[in-house]
Amino acid sequence: MEPIHVHIPYVKLRDFFELVKKRRYHLEIYFPATVLDQLERDDLEALRERLDWDPAITIHAPFVDLNPGAIDPMVKSVTQLRFRQILNVAAVLKPRAAVFHAGYDRWRYNGRKDLWLDNSLDTWRTVIDAASKIGMPIAVENVFDEDPEALGMLIEKLDTPDFGFCFDTGHFNIFSTVSLETWFDRLGKRIVEVHVHDNNGKEDSHWGLGRGTVDFTTFFRLLQKHAHERVPVYTIEAHDKDDIDSSIQQAQRLMQSDG
Repeated sequence: MEPIHVHIPYVKLRDFFELVKKRRYHLEIYFPATVLDQLERDDLEALRERLDWDPAITIHAPFVDLNPGAIDPMVKSVTQLRFRQILNVAAVLKPRAAVFHAGYDRWRYNGRKDLWLDNSLDTWRTVIDAASKIGMPIAVENVFDEDPEALGMLIEKLDTPDFGFCFDTGHFNIFSTVSLETWFDRLGKRIVEVHVHDNNGKEDSHWGLGRGTVDFTTFFRLLQKHAHERVPVYTIEAHDKDDIDSSIQQAQRLMQSDG
């Protein structure tokens, strides 16, 4: 069965390393900006050596205050700097994929997807070029997106098989105004990774599977139907460590279901 990853920030990985090693988790490691400013190559090589149970790895780029399609050139410049830093991390860790936030929300851009898209392209072309040298796919994640159109426009415009979509179930449950079927019809074949967590549709609680209102039965059925051209990376994003193992078990059951 495809390995299921567990999302964990770099700092918490250090704090909970023995537990992570004992349970032999596959990992998605989140590197915030504050960590990137302190990391040296030696730190990353030491981490790689400590991961001696040979877990599959993905990474999550920093996103707080960043915007790859920013109108303000200084904000965009800082974003590009942070992205260069995370790509340097990727060059050492050689992850299966890297997840980024694309930065679109209709309130900030007054619904002008074209304005956001035009300001984004040079950022992503640089990212794609660096990632291709590592052999690493890139996935942009739905966050405040009410529908899949902005991300679909970006992915189509860049037009490369290694730049795709990360479907976040929790963000979908809060912000989407269209159905799961609409998302999968638009982006299902471009899914590189999925972030699986639950909530009540009001707050981004990052609960374990089954604690909230996400329709995981439909989600996994559609995933099996649409994402057959590329096996996605499955990542549990439950924030409570007590939810992780039960979420892995439920995800495995749903992955095996024939719908």
